[in-house]
Amino acid sequence: MVRSILVATCLLGLCACRPARAQQEYVPRYDLFTGYSHLTSPSVKLEQNGFNGSFGVNLLRWLAVGADFSVFQGDGSIALANTTVAPLLAPFLGGLNPSIPFSATTYTFAAGPQFNLRKYKWVTLFARPGLGALHESASLQIPPNLAPFASLVPGLAPNLTNTVVFYGAGGGFDYNLSRHVAVRFSADFVHTHLFANLLEPRNAVRISVGPTWRWGELK
Repeated sequence: MVRSILVATCLLGLCACRPARAQQEYVPRYDLFTGYSHLTSPSVKLEQNGFNGSFGVNLLRWLAVGADFSVFQGDGSIALANTTVAPLLAPFLGGLNPSIPFSATTYTFAAGPQFNLRKYKWVTLFARPGLGALHESASLQIPPNLAPFASLVPGLAPNLTNTVVFYGAGGGFDYNLSRHVAVRFSADFVHTHLFANLLEPRNAVRISVGPTWRWGELK
């Protein structure tokens, strides 16, 4: 599903660019985005839906600074053979690779620059580095047959909470409906290391879509 949304988003952006050759005359001073967001973390089979919001200030025609916040909820599973304690558990698993289902709530906060390309009238392209903090709370549903092994796993508990730094990069485009309203499509790649005593470093992809509200004018 995520791949289909990304492909559709890219195609829409390319189609929006082709007929609109005139540069944008109006550059807003402020941007506010709110919308639906999806976060996928393949290494722990975690799929989360949620909300993404951001606020930006345009300093130059091509440069903005701002802050970004998102919250997600969803379910995943941890394969014990893919954890940092797999060698410790191997003698007890008999070649099997059981998984522990879990539910998670994830919060992200980031701040930094965004680089805008306003070459086309109806679409604004943008790219941005990603640096911020990620907080995750996970509730594990340990199956009864794995309960005897739970005490052998350092850091494994029914409820886990961790806050770490993440980094990455992202980008997307705003389809400009008018001077003050646009529809935003964005995708961000992030790398982080949650629950480091249990899990390997994690890569994740966030996609977001929703309206962008603009006001003021950059002189």
